[in-house]
Amino acid sequence: MLLHGYPQTHVIWHKVAPILAEHFTVIAPDMRGYGASGKPPGGDGGVNYAKRVMAADQVRVMTALGHDRFYLAGHDRGGRVAYRLTLDHPEKVRKLALLDIVPTLEQFETMGKSGSFGSFHWYLLAQPAPFPEELIGRDPDYFCRHMIDSICGTPGAITDEAMAAYLNAFRDPDTIRATCDDYRAGYGIDCDIDAADRDAGNRIECPLLAMWGARGRPHKAQGVIATWQKWATDMRGKGLDCGHFLPEEAPAETAAELRAFFSG
Repeated sequence: MLLHGYPQTHVIWHKVAPILAEHFTVIAPDMRGYGASGKPPGGDGGVNYAKRVMAADQVRVMTALGHDRFYLAGHDRGGRVAYRLTLDHPEKVRKLALLDIVPTLEQFETMGKSGSFGSFHWYLLAQPAPFPEELIGRDPDYFCRHMIDSICGTPGAITDEAMAAYLNAFRDPDTIRATCDDYRAGYGIDCDIDAADRDAGNRIECPLLAMWGARGRPHKAQGVIATWQKWATDMRGKGLDCGHFLPEEAPAETAAELRAFFSG
């Protein structure tokens, strides 16, 4: 199972999925609130977009498709759903790969000045409705392009076809609202759940591969490895020479690492 991030859809895996499909059955859904999937009301604090809820969605998807246990990879917001799924349903996940994230609570605790500047949208999207929805909805194409272009480290990596798919999905006002609910849940509910796990000493027991985009971010390696070592009993890390969008910027390397990890 491959899970995408913000502000994208399953299309982010279009370069990686065909390679992995030579060796595995590949399931790449649009998560709740994104792309062609349902977009229910957010509820209090975005409760219907808590990663615990979104993770349960994916367990139901895999169960319905006949996969009781599976390998799991998530990028960006999909990574947050993926590690929550693994903590909440450890019997379901054989191995877990997380792309360019650390736990949500740890991210907020360590962002600091430069991190907060680059991740301004974490705070904007989490604002009460309809403030961010109104701002983004005035020009959703501009906002979506800006979010992708500003953290892509490889010119030309996002194909015209992929960008068109992202823009088309993001023009839906329900997508803008639902993805804001995702971040509202992240700011409150998801951090509270992370804190409860950390306080209880709950850890990811299956093998974990953490990958990150290392281009222009030499500090990333130490932070990612040290953080996930606190959360997992069997963790390894690998930086790739690219920016945030590993599946599109470094697809061959990403696919090779995932294949080797899942097959090993």
